[in-house]
Amino acid sequence: MRFPGWTASMKLNSRRFRKRVSDCFKWRRVDWLTSDRMDQENSTGGMSLSSIKTFTLELDGPADAAFTVGEVVSGQVILELSKDTRVQSMKVQGRGVATAHWLENRGMNSVYNDYTSKVTYFRKRQNLIRDNGELTVLPAGRHEFPFSFQLPEETLVTSFEGKHGSIRYWVKVKLHRPWCPVRKIKKEFTVIEPIDINTPSLLAPQAGTKDKLARTWYRNFGQVSVTAKIDRKGYTPGEVIPVFAEFDNATSRSIVPKAFITQTQTFIARGTMKQKRSVVATLCGDVVSARTRETWHGRAIKIPPVGPSIQQCRIIKVEYMLKVCVDVPGTSKLCLELPLVIGTIPLHPFGSRTSSISSHYSVNLEWLRMAIPEQPEPPPEYSSVVTEEEAEQQNNGIAPPPAEDLSGIMERPLMAFLQEFRFRPPPVYSEIDPNPQPPHMRPRCMTC
Repeated sequence: MRFPGWTASMKLNSRRFRKRVSDCFKWRRVDWLTSDRMDQENSTGGMSLSSIKTFTLELDGPADAAFTVGEVVSGQVILELSKDTRVQSMKVQGRGVATAHWLENRGMNSVYNDYTSKVTYFRKRQNLIRDNGELTVLPAGRHEFPFSFQLPEETLVTSFEGKHGSIRYWVKVKLHRPWCPVRKIKKEFTVIEPIDINTPSLLAPQAGTKDKLARTWYRNFGQVSVTAKIDRKGYTPGEVIPVFAEFDNATSRSIVPKAFITQTQTFIARGTMKQKRSVVATLCGDVVSARTRETWHGRAIKIPPVGPSIQQCRIIKVEYMLKVCVDVPGTSKLCLELPLVIGTIPLHPFGSRTSSISSHYSVNLEWLRMAIPEQPEPPPEYSSVVTEEEAEQQNNGIAPPPAEDLSGIMERPLMAFLQEFRFRPPPVYSEIDPNPQPPHMRPRCMTC
């Protein structure tokens, strides 16, 4: 049985297919002709890809050098050619940008919401070969093009890499040539904003107390109270924080006190906040039996190689907290929080009588490579050191209210120096009082 309509349709489709194939070969032939013309142009003095032997970007100073506000970033672009070539222009650009980005969806088949925020801290451009309308012919051989630009005097945020955002600084070079694609080189560098912990606000002691009643349904097991104190608020990576605490267990069950240093990264975009919390150091105490009291006389917890605090950036914040916690039987954890600021400029020797640890430091950038000199005990999960209310808020995607206005207009940084303790410092006290009291005055109580 024949189908005339079907046969005619097949013939028509066959003609259309042959026409498309023919058009494709016609365009292919045009591409080949264009390529032949480009090769002919290059052979008569143009620029081909093979004419570039070396195209690199080098910054002055060591590879792990870090810059701060007001400093000069300098280097050179090295271009090595195998023959005479024509160049249209070559430009170098320095930029510093903070970016926060993440995707969210509500439901299984819903559309993803894009949350993006960007802040540019500086942008500078310099022409190494200016485009004046005429081509510049460079002879064969090695060519070096030096450049330099100064970082702004304003506050710059320290280089940072996070899960939902980053703060990056880089130098990019673009080489424009006729009949050739643009060649690009990009190299990043580190910027550090100094955070001096030798300020009165960061040298002030931090203390607090908190209590909680342990009970199940209608039965009360008693009350647990925690009192903790640290000698100052500001520290640098590598330092040891002496924790003074008292745990009063008035319940009928045993409790285990612990201390943690937590890091909270906050990313802000389109009025929405995204947070990532982690535990960077931990300290576990002895069991406190029922109806007894335990005291920590300066139990030490060491700060690992972490980046410094970011407090003044508009879209990215990094904050630290010392949490002293106990598991209360029959109820949620009891946690006392003391704020910390991780800085980059260490404590001056004998800079404060309230400091129990002061030493000479040597500064390096080992923390940038996250090379921890020793293998400490891995910290616990963040969910094990927070209360049930905080864990529920985290699971539901509800961020706790920030301690300060997150829409501040000032920017600041992230990245610090790892401090090495060369030797144990002498005590900050003396057996002989350099300022003795007059004999008619009543002696002071040294515990006050």
